[in-house]
Amino acid sequence: MARARGGHMSEIRSFADLRAAVVDQGAHRLSVAGGDDPEVMKAIVAALRDKLIARVIVTGCADSIKASLPSDLLAQVEIIAAADAAECANRAVAVVRAGDADILMKGHVDSTSYLRAIVNRDTGIRAGGVLSNVTVAEMPSYPKFLVATDNGIIPQPTLAQKQQIIRNTAPLFRGLGLDCVKVAALAATEKVTAGNAPTEDAAHLAADSRAGGFPGFIVEGPFGYDVAVSKAAAKAKKLDASRVAGDADLLLFPTIEAANAVAKSWKFHGQAQTGSIVLGAQVPVLLNSRSDKVDRRINALLLALAVRTGERA
Repeated sequence: MARARGGHMSEIRSFADLRAAVVDQGAHRLSVAGGDDPEVMKAIVAALRDKLIARVIVTGCADSIKASLPSDLLAQVEIIAAADAAECANRAVAVVRAGDADILMKGHVDSTSYLRAIVNRDTGIRAGGVLSNVTVAEMPSYPKFLVATDNGIIPQPTLAQKQQIIRNTAPLFRGLGLDCVKVAALAATEKVTAGNAPTEDAAHLAADSRAGGFPGFIVEGPFGYDVAVSKAAAKAKKLDASRVAGDADLLLFPTIEAANAVAKSWKFHGQAQTGSIVLGAQVPVLLNSRSDKVDRRINALLLALAVRTGERA
């Protein structure tokens, strides 16, 4: 990783910088659930060509997968035959569980089969806590990466789940070079109101943060989205003394619907480059949409490599 003066890791603020930081950083092995799709195979080939990974194990139709691979890469790819989505997912997860892969990627399988294999009590790879999804965005309207959670796993997280969701992101942010992550706990209002769970949870999380409950993080809130990302909005609402308002790194949403809608709006209206990843398993887990093109799959892989770096830091 790039180092700033004094030996500290410099903050990474773009996918281009992240790529430069993680390329050739180790012999990473990738397990892919379902390779029977051109975009999935293009992403695998690109990752191998760009030396982001050294080896791939991919499940699915052996003939179809082999036909999608250039002859010079065949030695770096192992194919495990699997007949359907459930078998593809189970066999890809089994590879990780056996210690033969460092990262798990969702290929051409449905999310339900994929996640079911990951969380299976007997054969899965849950690390013991909460699984949570983040989307990381690079967009011209914000000076650094902006991260949304949870936009893919937990419909309406409890206070305890929100605490774990924050902690799940620690290796990712370490891998991105952040020593102190600014977390905005979001709600529709900045006023704490009895019976309004998002505001009450945000106030509780902020109090926990002040008491030292989140080493490496500053958690504040409740904040509206505008206050979290706009210094002008924070000033207008007399919250400009906040260390987080207008400069958030991580947006903690109260519901999956809110987080999912905002993350998708970044893609469609914010000219954002994005990548998504699931945290809280034994290895970084990629949860791409089956419609995602190569660039978003590679961005997600770069984030997984950042997590691996952060785990070693």
